[in-house]
Amino acid sequence: MHERRFLGVDPGLTRTGLGLIALQEGRIAFANAKLIAPASNQPLRDRLHHLYREVKACLLDWQPEVMVVENLIYARNAQVALKLGHARGVLLLAAAESDLPVVEYSPREIKLAVTGYGGASKEQMQRMVQAVLNMPKPPETHDVADALALAICHAHRARGK
Repeated sequence: MHERRFLGVDPGLTRTGLGLIALQEGRIAFANAKLIAPASNQPLRDRLHHLYREVKACLLDWQPEVMVVENLIYARNAQVALKLGHARGVLLLAAAESDLPVVEYSPREIKLAVTGYGGASKEQMQRMVQAVLNMPKPPETHDVADALALAICHAHRARGK
């Protein structure tokens, strides 16, 4: 049976988490992770360009079969939501240019798939990602943990099919 690779992406302008997992013979394993953090003092276009270049390089190097993102962006502030939309758009463009399918899940679906509880905290998610992927320590940032959780969610769905 061949290995399937899923890339979870937690978008942001200041911090974007990427988490790659491998699914082989029904087992989920950590494959790679990265935090992309462009300098916050750069103009928006430069941060978006940096994000785009970094994601494209990871897509080329890691060769995932799908990109997994949250389908709901929630922000109390309209400016924050708009900036998140810019980052998400760049990520979706990188996937489209790489002919990579994109799958979306709600935050509740992701939490349920990883922890069994739709209202799990960031810390609970981080610890469960560590446990599911048999990592020696939790992912260093919530951004990377969330990205890995997205990929785990899709792996659970893919295993069930």
